[in-house]
Amino acid sequence: MSADDVIRAHVAVLREGTARARSLAQTLLNVPYGQGDGEKLDVYIPNTASVDVSLVIYIHGGYWQFLSKEESGFLAIPMVKKGVVVVAVDYDIAPKGNMDLMVSQVRRSVVSVIKQYSHISGLYLCGHSAGAHLAAMVLSTDWSQYNVTPQINGAFLVSGIYDLLPILSTYINEPLKMTEEVAVRNSPSKLLSQLKLSSPNCHIVVAVAQNDSPEFWNQSQEYYKALRESGLNVTMEDVPDTDHFNIIEQMMDGDYHLTQIFFQMMGEKPRAFGASSFNKSTS
Repeated sequence: MSADDVIRAHVAVLREGTARARSLAQTLLNVPYGQGDGEKLDVYIPNTASVDVSLVIYIHGGYWQFLSKEESGFLAIPMVKKGVVVVAVDYDIAPKGNMDLMVSQVRRSVVSVIKQYSHISGLYLCGHSAGAHLAAMVLSTDWSQYNVTPQINGAFLVSGIYDLLPILSTYINEPLKMTEEVAVRNSPSKLLSQLKLSSPNCHIVVAVAQNDSPEFWNQSQEYYKALRESGLNVTMEDVPDTDHFNIIEQMMDGDYHLTQIFFQMMGEKPRAFGASSFNKSTS
């Protein structure tokens, strides 16, 4: 297939998965986490009820310039069956949003989730491609300016970019318009000391597809090595027979290798709770 056909096929798979997730779970859609039009999230809730719950925040990819939460609910398909809540986050993609804004938005989305839903028993992040970059930036946050310190138990970073400098001279930067200064301050690989301060006990999984491009593969490997050398709890998964797109598409399958690893990260099957625990006024 041509590059455009590959993207269209990927979007179609994610949309179909999101539609299926919405048929399986209770949903709260378009919940605001800020004042901006793009600052919304969707919540996918299991159909059973309990006091506390594990929650996964999913941050979509799309080279920071396409996709949205409308294609990001697919991860809820296996998760709600295990009693896990999934939150799909929107942010202002380029050219409307710049890199500083996108990073700020995903950080504020996490703050909003933990402030509204204090009964979370385990908080986890998952991001794919550009979303893995943004999830890594969440791990590297100086939370003192937010007056809250999220206890992030685990992070699943799938086929991500962790150093933005190589992007500056490529077509990807045309709508982003990043300068070198912007790229440096938004590169997780440059923020390892802050990550150690903000997420010292977080279990990080760096996953990459066997058939990812050399840049994705090299960046994943280098970021994994840097995290390990910093003394952080990190593992790397080189997933065979996958490419940049189906490595995340297959996570809607509960028996898929990465999905199983995610379940293992979360430990014992968590309990779930009903939609009444969430603010319905904005759904």
